[in-house]
Amino acid sequence: LSLGAIWRHKIKVHKKNMKGLKPPYILLCTHMSFVDFKVTTKALFPHRANYIVAIDGFLISEWLLRHVGCICKRKFTNDIRLIRHIKYALEINKSVVAIYPEARYSLIGTNAILPDSLGKMIKLLKYPVVMLNMHGNYLTSPVWNLKDRKVPLSADMEQIITKEDSFSLSVDQINERIDKAFDYDEYRYQRENQIKIDVDYRAEGLHRVLYRCPNCESEAHMSSKGASLMCGSCNKEWVMDAFGVLKA
Repeated sequence: LSLGAIWRHKIKVHKKNMKGLKPPYILLCTHMSFVDFKVTTKALFPHRANYIVAIDGFLISEWLLRHVGCICKRKFTNDIRLIRHIKYALEINKSVVAIYPEARYSLIGTNAILPDSLGKMIKLLKYPVVMLNMHGNYLTSPVWNLKDRKVPLSADMEQIITKEDSFSLSVDQINERIDKAFDYDEYRYQRENQIKIDVDYRAEGLHRVLYRCPNCESEAHMSSKGASLMCGSCNKEWVMDAFGVLKA
């Protein structure tokens, strides 16, 4: 199922500090669009994973979700069973446990604040931790406009915590490493790599996140159409160029 996206977007995975590492381990992933799961499949191949998935966000079939190996979680609730399921996947299944700890698509192409409890869980489980920082996924389908754009995708896959580290590092040190590994900015990535997105709808929906006018500072008067962003209060207008830069 992932082959189409892998071919269309020419997905490349750059691995670092991964030599000799085999499952079981914990995989932490950035989260920008649905194509994330296909990039993760490519990065893990030929190994498979048990994914932590928000059951209240997947409305098609709970039966299907569970039978493809997903571990279901309800958001904003304490869940001891989840920890037991993760331990089972690591210890009995000898599997990769894939976690998207931002717990939602990136709204503006930058990373979210992660919970301190993530470091506590990793300290408790004592397994290697691998980071999968994906690039281009937001650009190909931003949450404010889900129309597909043909953007080359890549990912950096790096072991950031070894099994030995999980014993020796403190929770704060573990969280510090994770926070550093999670840093990303999709628009910076687009400019640095000169990724041209010249579809005529590239700014449509942008007012959903840029809802405050930077000129008159009024809120809820912004609108967008095609490649343009407009303020209905002061009539200021911006055009998004093919490299993601807004020009007045």
